[in-house]
Amino acid sequence: MESQSPRGGIRRVVAASLIGTTIEWYDFFLYGSAAALVFNQLFFPTTDPMVGTLLAFLTYAIGFGARPLGGVVFGHYGDKIGRKKLLVLSLLLMGGATFAIGLLPTHASIGVGAPILLTLLRLIQGFALGGEWGGAVLIVSEHGDDKNRGFWASWPQAGAPGGNLLATGVLALLAAFQSDEAFLAWGWRIPFLLSGLLVVIGLWIRVSVSESPVFLKAQAKAEAQAAMGAKEKAPVAEVFRTNWRGVLTAIGTRLGENVSYYILTAFLLVYVTTHLGLSKSIALNAVLIGSAVHFVTIPAWGALSDRIGRRSVTLIGALGMTGWAFAFFALLDTKSAAVITLAVTIGLLLHGAMYGPQAAFISEMFDTRIRYSGASMGSQLASIMGGALAPIIAVALLDEYGSSMPVSVYLGAAVLITAVTVVVAKETSGRSLAQDNPAGTLPAQERVSEDPIQTVG
Repeated sequence: MESQSPRGGIRRVVAASLIGTTIEWYDFFLYGSAAALVFNQLFFPTTDPMVGTLLAFLTYAIGFGARPLGGVVFGHYGDKIGRKKLLVLSLLLMGGATFAIGLLPTHASIGVGAPILLTLLRLIQGFALGGEWGGAVLIVSEHGDDKNRGFWASWPQAGAPGGNLLATGVLALLAAFQSDEAFLAWGWRIPFLLSGLLVVIGLWIRVSVSESPVFLKAQAKAEAQAAMGAKEKAPVAEVFRTNWRGVLTAIGTRLGENVSYYILTAFLLVYVTTHLGLSKSIALNAVLIGSAVHFVTIPAWGALSDRIGRRSVTLIGALGMTGWAFAFFALLDTKSAAVITLAVTIGLLLHGAMYGPQAAFISEMFDTRIRYSGASMGSQLASIMGGALAPIIAVALLDEYGSSMPVSVYLGAAVLITAVTVVVAKETSGRSLAQDNPAGTLPAQERVSEDPIQTVG
């Protein structure tokens, strides 16, 4: 199939998606970093620092709980009226909530009202991000060609480390030039307020992007069918009626990737500062350097998946992370800043092998008319089981056993689930997004290969 967008067009779409997702992930990850470093003291003050951290991470997890709802709502309207409009809305919601967090009074000022307001804003963040991921990766996937989709679609994925790089970089800069007292008093607000400026930049770029040509063609077909009296079905209901296998595959594919990412980044901050008693600058700098490597290697993993398949590249990451789950904490326990940085960087490199091909892989599991809904639901349900619970489970295991070994076992089990899912899934590389009935649909469109390990060209 020929490219559906001129080369300059796909690059413009990629740039708009990457910048938008970077800003949204900046907002989302900023909360996670602040939950590990300051929210426990400012919004959940207790005599036990670990209990305060657990409470802060509970509000962090609530944001993940709102993501499937965002996926349903944004997916429904994204499949009805287009990807672009919903992407603009998600950026506005996320940026507004993040800016408002920077203005919040703390527990010392208004008591229990402070954590309640913080939780409400976190819910808005999660709702917005639940709609962002599906739209960003789909608008790129549907503009690009079939041959290089893994490479182009991986760029919005790079927005995650890009956002983490930006959030961690701002926090690390403040930590380097501010005392702990000043950072706790007012410095933590600066990165949240900065979100307002970033959103303006992101909107200016994002509104210039054209709608997905694949969606426009599918929309015209749906309108013609409706004019002839065909009954229109809700995209979300259609997903679960005809393609629940695709949803389950998406969940399994993302589970280990989600758990590993939030342990390597969010839980790392708790482990290094609370358990090892080291400076937060050591942890922040490690994530900063690791995220830089992560950012540049995700597209490389995506490009490799165009050549050897989505499943093969994902397996490299999943099986590699299974072993790294145990080596990771042993390296952290050396308390060497250089070794900690190496541990995080290698971990994120392996994570990228799971994350890079994921956008194309999940996009190729669903028809155009339900693609936004299906991709969003599969990915966001996985985020609850993976990303939402990972820091909480890891902190609870560490608090209960006083050892990192149970955390390693938990991480290893999660990535093994992803490995098994990918092995039994059907390869999707090279599939045309303009054609209906992808692998994973129910009997009327059943296309399951007799050999689940067979790779499609």
